[in-house]
Amino acid sequence: MNERTKKYNRKIAVTAALSALTIVLAITHLGYIPWFSGVSITVLHVPVVLAAVLMGLVPGVTTGLVFGLTSLIMAATMPTGPLDPLFVNPLISVLPRILFAISVWVVYKAIGMLTKKFPSFTIIVVAGIAAFLGTLLHSVFVLGALVIAKPRTWELMWGVIIANSFLEAGAATIITVAVVSFVMITNKKKKSKLSQEEE
Repeated sequence: MNERTKKYNRKIAVTAALSALTIVLAITHLGYIPWFSGVSITVLHVPVVLAAVLMGLVPGVTTGLVFGLTSLIMAATMPTGPLDPLFVNPLISVLPRILFAISVWVVYKAIGMLTKKFPSFTIIVVAGIAAFLGTLLHSVFVLGALVIAKPRTWELMWGVIIANSFLEAGAATIITVAVVSFVMITNKKKKSKLSQEEE
């Protein structure tokens, strides 16, 4: 098996794992972190961030699609709030999640290109920034779609952005930085071990 095939298989495996994680987090409600304000902070979107940052555009979009479809199915079969029926519309539940995945990848690549000349901007820092900005864009995409579908939700949109979005962006950044750091350390150890074996 050549290196290209190994990378392709790894992408498929990681994408499948992150997509499965998204489904599990949604079904079990483990993707919601209770907050003292009484409103939960969601980290359901974090697997999409990780897929886009670690694996690339296609895995990110694929995981985003799974996230959106899961949201649609959950809204149709297990609604928990007054706005859930609106998420049966794929333009609200699915499309914003695909756009979110694309935006994370674009932000990650753009910042990476702009900071190539600055050694202090490592992959970990760039991934953290992409997670933070991407999460804010996710809120804008989803809530923007809600406003278009139901204009009366405009005040709710700003309330959610102020109350939750920045907290969710912070949580996503912490998790992303931790996972990317772990992956980088693991890969470095593997490369070191391989070089030692070749010697």
